[in-house]
Order: sequence, then C-alpha cells, then structure tokens
Amino acid sequence: MMAKKEKDIETEMLIKRTAKKLFFVDGKFNATTQDIADEAGVNRTLINYYFRSRNNLLNLIFEAAIQREEELRHEYLSSDLGFKEKIELYIDHAIQQAIAYPYLETYIVSRINDGCFFKEEEKTDFTSQFVAEFEKEVKKGTIEEISPIQFMLNLTSLISFPFAIRPLIQQKLKISDDEYVQIINDRKKIIMNMLFNKN
Repeated sequence: MMAKKEKDIETEMLIKRTAKKLFFVDGKFNATTQDIADEAGVNRTLINYYFRSRNNLLNLIFEAAIQREEELRHEYLSSDLGFKEKIELYIDHAIQQAIAYPYLETYIVSRINDGCFFKEEEKTDFTSQFVAEFEKEVKKGTIEEISPIQFMLNLTSLISFPFAIRPLIQQKLKISDDEYVQIINDRKKIIMNMLFNKN
C-alpha cells in the first residue's frame, strides 16, 4: 500500500501536470479549480488542500516553467560549443518547447500586461561571457555590427512572436495546428540566416 506521503506527492504532481496542460497546452486560461479537478480525476477540495487557491497553483507552475527555461538557457549558452552552434541549439530548444506548450508565450505576455514583471537580476558571469563571445563574432564578421542587446532582442523576438500571435495567425490565414508546427520548425534555418552573415 502506497504510503500517505508518496500518495500526496503523486496527487500534487498530477494536479500540477493537469493545470499546466490546461493553461499552456490547451490555452484555457480561465479554467476553474473544478475544471482542473475534473480533468485530473480528483476532488476539487484537494486543490485547495495542496495549493490553497487556483491563482497560487497557477503561479507555482508558471514560476517553475520560467525557472526551468532560465536554467536551460544558461546551460545551452554557457556551454563550450562555438557561439553559432550554441545559438542554434538554443533556437531549436526554444522552438520545441514552444510547440509543446503553445500558449505559454501568450500567457507570459498577458502577465506582463497585467503589471507582472520578473525580478531584476544582477549582471552575471553568463552575461559577461555572452557579450565577450558576441563581440568576437562581430570582429570575425559572422554577425553584423550591432549591440549585444539588439542581437538578443532579434533572437528572442524572432522565436517568440510567432507563438505569441499564433491564435490570430491561424484564425486569419486558416492554418491548421499541424501546418503551423511545420511552419515553426522551418523557422530555425530562417532565424539563423537572419542573425548570422553568410561567410
């Protein structure tokens, strides 16, 4: 018989996975605790028992997703690979993550519009390393002479914007989910060609 603590952990993880699917995969941002409970096959009171409220549950899975993304970004961009290779790897991961959770970008934008901002971080060794590697690439001529922040803005917006406006684009252009995924997968090469000069 499963120990109570193990069962509690399993139930808590089930609720988190279910909420994550409803919010970030299905785009059901207005899902209630009853909706989450029904989808998970548990009693609604368990959500309040483990998480106290719907908003607290949502904040937990959102913060966990953001933290995981930050960890992976540092892992990829701080690796020993060449600058171009690590950017390509980062783009590939970001695209696959966005395909798996198509409404996460939309939710992030909605949080920002509601006045929710991420904590300001101090300049890290990672930032210094990135800038140093970027400047070397500029000198080699593989990247046009722009500031590192402009490069990062280009990188993040070229990846994120198609996902942030996905529902609108699909509706207006009558594009199916499968077609849109293919379009997004094709973007990796397009983004690399836009960020790096052909030598």
